Amino acid sequence: MVTMGGQLHDGKAGHDLGVHMGGHLHDHTHSGHAHPALRPAVLGWAMVATLGLVIAEVFGGIAGRSVALLNDAVHNLSDVPALGISWLAMRWAERPADSEKTYGYHRAGILASFTNALLLLLLAIWLGYEAVERLRSPVRVVESWMIWTSLAALAVNGGITLALVRGRKDLNLRSILVHNFGDALSNIAIIGGAVIIRATGAHWVDPLLGLAIGLLVLWSSVGILRESSHILLEGRPREMRVEEVARAILTITGVQEVHDVHIWSLGGGHNALSLHARIPDMHMDECERMLAAIQEKAEREFGIDHITVQLERAGLPARSGYVMPEPAKK
Repeated sequence: MVTMGGQLHDGKAGHDLGVHMGGHLHDHTHSGHAHPALRPAVLGWAMVATLGLVIAEVFGGIAGRSVALLNDAVHNLSDVPALGISWLAMRWAERPADSEKTYGYHRAGILASFTNALLLLLLAIWLGYEAVERLRSPVRVVESWMIWTSLAALAVNGGITLALVRGRKDLNLRSILVHNFGDALSNIAIIGGAVIIRATGAHWVDPLLGLAIGLLVLWSSVGILRESSHILLEGRPREMRVEEVARAILTITGVQEVHDVHIWSLGGGHNALSLHARIPDMHMDECERMLAAIQEKAEREFGIDHITVQLERAGLPARSGYVMPEPAKK
C-alpha cells in the first residue's frame, strides 16, 4: 500500500508478478480553500436592519391597509431567522475538522440554506392564500403609506443585497442574497402598484402584488432547495463531469486506467474526489510523483482540493461500478 504520508507496505505474490502497488492517498490541501469573502458580522448587522424594516412595514401595512406591505413584512420577517441561521453556519464553518467531524463544518451552511428554503416554501403557500382571499374582497389602501414605507424598505434591502454580492458563490450566502434581492424587487413593485392605484383607483392591484411576491418566494426557494439537497445527497458539483475528470487523469503519463470515480461537494466551495488508478510496477518515489501529478491536475483544472487516490497494478481485472478503460492519449 502506498500512502503519501510515506509508508510502503508491499507483499510479493505467489507467482513472479513483482510488487503489487495498491494504496490510498489521503491528501488534505488547505492552500486552495476558498473561505467566504464576508465576515459573520455583516450578517449580524443585516439581521438587525431587517428586523427594524419588518416593524416599519407592519406599521405601514396596518396604517395603509395594504396586504402587499403586510405580506412583504412577513417575507422580510422570514429573513431574520434565515440570517441568524446563516450567521451561525458561517461561524461553524470556521471551526477546524475534529475527530467527529473529520471533513470539518463546511456543510453547516448547506444545511442552513436547505432549512431556509423549506421555511420559505411554506411561507410562499401562505402568502399566496392570503393574496387570493384579498382579491376576492379588495380593501381600499392608503397609497402614501405604501410608497414611503416601500422606499425605506428598498434602501435597506438594496443595501443588504449589495453587501452580500461578494459572497454569492457560497450557497448559504446566496440563499440570503436571493431573499433580499427578491425583497428589493417586491419593494419596487409595491411602489409602482401604489402609483397605479392612486392614478386609477384599482385597489385589486395590491393583493395582486401580494400574490406575485408569494410566487417570487416560491420560485427562489424551490431552486435553493433543489441545489442544497443535491449537495446533502453527495451529488457531484454541477460544473463538473465525471467523464471529463477521469479522462484528464488518464492523460498523466503512466496512468493506464481510471475507475471507481466519485466527485462530491463538501460545501463552501470545497470539492472532493476519490478514484482508483491502474499503473505499471514502479518504485516508491515514482509513485509519489504520480500521486502529486494527479493531485495537481485535479486541483488546477477542476478546483478539487480534497483528493483520495488508490493505486492498483495494471492488468488486473477491475472490480468497480464505474470504469474508464480508455488508454492515455499521448
